[in-house]
Amino acid sequence: MESAVILQFEDIVKSYPGVLALNHVSLDIRKGEIHALVGENGAGKSTLIKCCTGAVLPSGGKISVNGKKFSSFTPKLSAENGMVAIYQEFNLVGELSVAENIFLGRAIRKGLIVDKKAMCDRARNIFEQLSLKINPDELVKNLAVGYQQLVEIAKALSQNARILIMDEPTAPLTKKEVGVLFSIIEKLKKQGMTIIYISHRMDEIFKLSDRITILRDGSKIKTIDTKDTNVDDLIKLMVGRSLNEKFPSRSTVPASKEILSVEHLYGNGLTDISFKIYGGEILGFAGLIGSGRTETAQILFGIKRKKSGKIVMSEKEISPKSPREAMECGIALVPEDRKQQGALLGMSVHNNITLAVLHKLSTFCLIRKKEDKKTSESFRKELNIKTPSLEQLVKNLSGGNQQKVVVAKWLASDPDLIIMDEPTRGIDVGAKFEIYKLMNSLVEKGKTILMISSEMEELIGMADRIVVLSEGRVTGTVVKNDFNQEIIMKYASQVRDKE
Repeated sequence: MESAVILQFEDIVKSYPGVLALNHVSLDIRKGEIHALVGENGAGKSTLIKCCTGAVLPSGGKISVNGKKFSSFTPKLSAENGMVAIYQEFNLVGELSVAENIFLGRAIRKGLIVDKKAMCDRARNIFEQLSLKINPDELVKNLAVGYQQLVEIAKALSQNARILIMDEPTAPLTKKEVGVLFSIIEKLKKQGMTIIYISHRMDEIFKLSDRITILRDGSKIKTIDTKDTNVDDLIKLMVGRSLNEKFPSRSTVPASKEILSVEHLYGNGLTDISFKIYGGEILGFAGLIGSGRTETAQILFGIKRKKSGKIVMSEKEISPKSPREAMECGIALVPEDRKQQGALLGMSVHNNITLAVLHKLSTFCLIRKKEDKKTSESFRKELNIKTPSLEQLVKNLSGGNQQKVVVAKWLASDPDLIIMDEPTRGIDVGAKFEIYKLMNSLVEKGKTILMISSEMEELIGMADRIVVLSEGRVTGTVVKNDFNQEIIMKYASQVRDKE
């Protein structure tokens, strides 16, 4: 017997200038189910849920909660009707305690005085329901990321949420923290909570969800019982085409010419890093969080200084003291956080692409506008950046297209070595495949890539060699014919003997 419908979207439309984000979407969510929303970046998933949390006002259509119809919501009205969203970027204040965060803006009071004891007691009761041991008096900044995620869930429960919306909840979590989160989600489901779950990770979708709704280009494609589909069929529905392989093949092999040599690098948390990169190769960097992967990239790109060691780029010893110096040496960095470090979201696609090379496109401090425009348009075409125009703000693009803009910005500087730190984090399978094809085309054109990734399958699928780091040092190097997850994890888990 099917559960009653608790949330219903009827003919929802949301349009922006030049973009139809939601195209007459209708969808039912049943009480007590885990309903997954999947689709490529830009498919409309986040826009749809923001329509019911009050963050976005629909251009048309109705939303019903427990049979009561609304044309739009405010955040307050949404919460009053039992809907709370948890996003991958947490809405927590690090300097406040766990209890203060849970009741932020809704403090329990005795008259005019905030009743901290009552808030701590309420918080403790919520954690006991979830079988969690979290101290309500602890400052949030002292908690691991996974526990901060659980504080967000406790905050939702404190608001008597009946519909919990989770948007990419595992993106910042470690494997162990993901396991804890999954057990909490299952517990909430047993307690009757309805959960809308958005994720690009197919294993999560099939592990947790009861039903899946596929969105593509702002339209609903299909809603299907999870047990009645598989990964390949789901991806085909998401992207509108079949992805025969997760990782595109590459025809060329790396050259024997050495592009970069790093010898006994110390500093920025590193305690002996040595490796080489050869022309036309994709060198993978594997390791657990804190292993030194990003820290190495920061030194190579001049963001941080080395204490000692030797860096040789194209047979010339270098020691970049700034990103500008690194660029002059032929190095570019696509950072792991494209929103905070990679792109200027409030600027146009055009201005982002040419930002790093304005000095080359200017004469006496005046930009040569025709050449400037030609440069951005050529990279838009080459990278297939989907945007209504070059004047579109980057913040309005999908995650995959934002990533392409960041890559385009650095390609404009014509680097020999491109460091790509988590190049596909937070983007969908279709966009991932496009980034992989782009990486292959770059090395086929003679570029060299240092690829840092936390996804083992991605490293094995794309890299020619994998250098493994642990505790700021290289613990092993694996060549393509010997790629093996167990061997890589063994190297990544090596702990330095304490003196």
